[in-house]
Amino acid sequence: MRPVRQTSGPMTGQAFTFIQDFRFGDAPAEVVVHAKRSLLDLIGVAAAGSRLPVSDAVRTVSLEAFGGTDAGFFFDGRKASVAGAAFANAMTIDGFDAHDGHPLTKGHAGCGVLAALAAFAGDGASLSGEAALAHLIAGYEVAIRAGIALHATAPDYHTSGAWVALGAAAVGSRVMKLDRAATREALGIAEFYGPRSQMMRCIDHPTMVKDGSGWGAMTGVSAALLAQAGFTGAPAITVEGDDVARLWSDLGSRWRMSEQYLKAYPVCRWAQPAMEAAAQLQRDHDFTHSLIERITVRTFREASRLAVAAPEATDAAQYSLPFPVAALLVRGQVGPDEIDGDALGDAEILRVSRSVELVDDPRYSALFPAERWAEVEIGLSDGRVLRSRPSVARGSAENPLSDAEVEAKFDMLMEAGGVAERAESVKSMVMTLETAPSVAPLLEAITCPPLHVSKRMRAAE
Repeated sequence: MRPVRQTSGPMTGQAFTFIQDFRFGDAPAEVVVHAKRSLLDLIGVAAAGSRLPVSDAVRTVSLEAFGGTDAGFFFDGRKASVAGAAFANAMTIDGFDAHDGHPLTKGHAGCGVLAALAAFAGDGASLSGEAALAHLIAGYEVAIRAGIALHATAPDYHTSGAWVALGAAAVGSRVMKLDRAATREALGIAEFYGPRSQMMRCIDHPTMVKDGSGWGAMTGVSAALLAQAGFTGAPAITVEGDDVARLWSDLGSRWRMSEQYLKAYPVCRWAQPAMEAAAQLQRDHDFTHSLIERITVRTFREASRLAVAAPEATDAAQYSLPFPVAALLVRGQVGPDEIDGDALGDAEILRVSRSVELVDDPRYSALFPAERWAEVEIGLSDGRVLRSRPSVARGSAENPLSDAEVEAKFDMLMEAGGVAERAESVKSMVMTLETAPSVAPLLEAITCPPLHVSKRMRAAE
């Protein structure tokens, strides 16, 4: 590698010191717990996402466009370059909308940060579990703050890829042990090239483009590699700008990762307050879905735009509000089977979904994004009109999912990914990761293909 260029400009801000100096022992115990829960959750989402068409497409393109054998694809067995693996793995997680997020970012740090970490780790032999958790936490803390800063300073709503690129670059800077000057360049490159795609276009027209996290991970990884090679970047204004200094001043003392939510359902977080309200009404009043004539959902403006009532593909089902509400009322649950396959043509789910009216309620719009609320009114054929209390989604820092719920979700997702037989071993490795001398066994477990795929590959050979 060429020597890294040393800059003489100001090394401003807490961010660069934190990226360079943060170690596992600096994190409070509760932050480590959050990190493990998020890691487990992301792995489960990756397993389920690996079976979707979006993952097939991005892995195919990554192999053809990026080449290389530096890092493995999640639950696939094949490898690509660091940038290619980061791109494909982040898209695989992002393709199944069940991953963690932070309310003030209006998006997801974890899928891009984990994808970057797994890519830079390679086979994992030289990376301890303790160091991996430290890199993961650092990436989250940088990415979340960059996301909050971008939303505070940009006039429109950009996807997670725009700011998760900085978290990915921070991870790369740590793994490659870049000095302070090169780390600053890496973040500047990542921000400059980060994909500022328009989030609400995907809400209005839901497709595979999703939240831009794959492009953000690829950009951030590439930015760190470029900085290592001597490439220079414009300063990252979401990190160094005077108007965002307050967001970085508490880095290392306030842990944004602890403010994260884990999703109860594999659909957009914005739909989930209405799902909880509708489900509570059904529990309280014990009615069957066949009695439903109409549903009115009052919620915040952005959620009211999740308006696709009859999705034709899983991407649209994941970015719908009426459809998962209907699926929950009809089937009593919303998991992988309710947002794909036969469920998309289920006549009763579609009937109930088409009965949903979405109302933008100014009270709730004023509270977004820090708070997400909805209330539901259901009119029944027997003349009853049922009205819910204002509701929020489960899984936030204020009303977290229990450990049992997190593990049950993980088991369900691993089964959906065809890798249920390794769920317990992966769970054990994640929950004791800080004691592992290397992350190689964990990386092997989450990159090897499902057993039936392995058999097919061997037969083809």
